[in-house]
Amino acid sequence: MSNKFSIVIPTFENTEYLETCINSILKNSNFSHQIIVHINGNDLNTESVLLKKNITYTKTTKNVGLCSGVNIASKKVNTNYILYAHDDMYFLPNWDLILDDEVKNINHKNFYLSMTHISHMSGVKGDTQHIQFDCGSNIAEFDENKLLNNFKNFSFRNLQGSHWAPHLIHIELWNKIGGFSEEFNPGFASDPDLNMKLWLENVRIFKGVSLSRVYHFGSLTTRKNKKITPNKGKKTFLLKWKFTVEFFNKHYLKRGTTYNGPLNDPIKNFTYFKDLLISKIKYYLTRIF
Repeated sequence: MSNKFSIVIPTFENTEYLETCINSILKNSNFSHQIIVHINGNDLNTESVLLKKNITYTKTTKNVGLCSGVNIASKKVNTNYILYAHDDMYFLPNWDLILDDEVKNINHKNFYLSMTHISHMSGVKGDTQHIQFDCGSNIAEFDENKLLNNFKNFSFRNLQGSHWAPHLIHIELWNKIGGFSEEFNPGFASDPDLNMKLWLENVRIFKGVSLSRVYHFGSLTTRKNKKITPNKGKKTFLLKWKFTVEFFNKHYLKRGTTYNGPLNDPIKNFTYFKDLLISKIKYYLTRIF
C-alpha cells in the first residue's frame, strides 16, 4: 500500500516560487498528496492562486514566522505523514516513490527522513550536503528542462543526520513533540531543535535520502526579511539545550557523514568533552551577557 503525505509549505509574499513548487508536486509525484499552504500576512495574490488550484491553506493577518505557520497548517493534516517544505523548492520525479520505499523498509514510526537538495549555490565552507548544479538562481533564470534531463546523473550518498527540509515525520510523532518550537520564529535553528526533541523520544534514524531530490533556489522567503538575524536561533538553541547547534550536529546527529544505520548515543571521548566544555563556556557567557 502506498503512503500519501501531507505536504506543509509556509509562504510569505512569494507567489511565483510557491506556484512553481506546487506545480512540480502535481507534475512529478506518483501519488496524490495533500498540499497545505500557510500564508503569512495578507497576500491576496497567493490566496487567489491557491483557490484556483483548490489547494488547502491557512492564513494569518501578519507574518507569524515559519514555526508558527507550519504548526497552524499541520492541524489540517489528514494523512499519517507530514512533509514540511520551503516554498522555493522544485520537487523532482519519483521523489515520493523513493521516500515511500524508505518508510516501508523502516516499518515503524520513529524516523526523520529528509530529501537531497540540488542547488546553484556552492554552499558555505565544509558544506558537502547538497548537489551543486546550476539550473538558475531565480525563477526568471530557471531551466526546468535542463534540470529534468540531468538530475538523475549525479552520484550522491545517503547522509547521516539529515539535510533538514524537506523532511518527513509520522504525524503521531510530530504531534507528540508539539511540532516546531515557536520560540525559534522566524525559523533559524528550528530544525536542529526539532531533531533534539525527536532524539529525546528515542528517534535514532535521521537519514538524508540521496535519490529523493528537490531543486532549491535558496530560502528566498527568509532572505527577503532584512530584520532576521540567523544567530538569534542558535542563541535560543544554546540557552534551551545548554550546548551549541554545532555540538549537537557533530556528536549526536553526526550530520553530513555517510549514513550507515540508526545512530547510537554520543561517544564520550576526549573530543566530546573538549567540545562540551566549549559549549558550556558559551552557554554561561551567553546567559551573563
